[in-house]
Amino acid sequence: MTKTAERLPAAAAPLAPPPSAAGGGRGRRALADQVRAYGFLLGGLICFALFSWYPAIRAVVIAFQRYNPGSAPEWVGTANFRRVLHDPEFGAAWRNTLTFTLLALLVGFAVPFVLALVLNELRHAKAFFRVVVYLPVMIPPVVSALLWKWFYDPGAGLANETLRALHLPTSNWSNGTDTALISLVIVATWANLGGTVLIYLAALQSIPGELYEAAELDGANLLQRIRHVTIPQTRFVILMLMLLQIIATMQVFTEPFVITGGGPESATVTVLYLIYKYAFLYNDFGGACALSVMLLVLLGAFSALYLRLTRTEGDA
Repeated sequence: MTKTAERLPAAAAPLAPPPSAAGGGRGRRALADQVRAYGFLLGGLICFALFSWYPAIRAVVIAFQRYNPGSAPEWVGTANFRRVLHDPEFGAAWRNTLTFTLLALLVGFAVPFVLALVLNELRHAKAFFRVVVYLPVMIPPVVSALLWKWFYDPGAGLANETLRALHLPTSNWSNGTDTALISLVIVATWANLGGTVLIYLAALQSIPGELYEAAELDGANLLQRIRHVTIPQTRFVILMLMLLQIIATMQVFTEPFVITGGGPESATVTVLYLIYKYAFLYNDFGGACALSVMLLVLLGAFSALYLRLTRTEGDA
């Protein structure tokens, strides 16, 4: 029986599928997953293409055309750019925009960081003060601008009434050529303060406590701890927020449109407000798009720098 059993063939092992068949199955599943994923994204991609890509491409085309309502577009080359460059308000708009951006960086960059430092050191009522700081962000921008317009009223506005109660000299605020722009900077800083403070606060809370303990053991005071621990540990967040703030403030429109109307004497005309005037007051869509392309190129440079820095930090 033993010899007979030895002559019997062993039980055949199950055959494995050919490598090509297994690879083909995985490839089909991967392709099906990609098709399904893009199917879910299709609605968002269509909306993004219709409301972002197409208007941007169309604006670049119109920048080289004479395009007015009721008439056929006419190709004029760089005539729109030349006409815009010779507009007396062109220089004022760019000067006001750059000045607004610089002042917003000086005021709106330091104040949120200091507030975040204060909130980070609080031991009680942290949640309450976070809500208080973030509250202006929840107010619609136009409503916020209208409130500040009443606040800045040189006659019965709350700002001058408070100064009179304190027996201090009053100001023209948004109605003065020398104070209008800084008044708008204060409005923009107040309106966007909350989000920036919370981002800084999150960055501060991610710093290891051991670094502060080591600095205290070395005899570092509060300012030295901020300089040698806090700022180096949050430098990437600071730089990113600075670039994003530059991009946002160079597109300021709501405050000059609602509060000052670009005045007094073009003291608060910004590039975006001038684009609005070309398009909806002058019916010159070619000039408006030419200005938009100029602003697009400048903001595109800052956006490219932002993407480069974020990619570099991610690779690190």
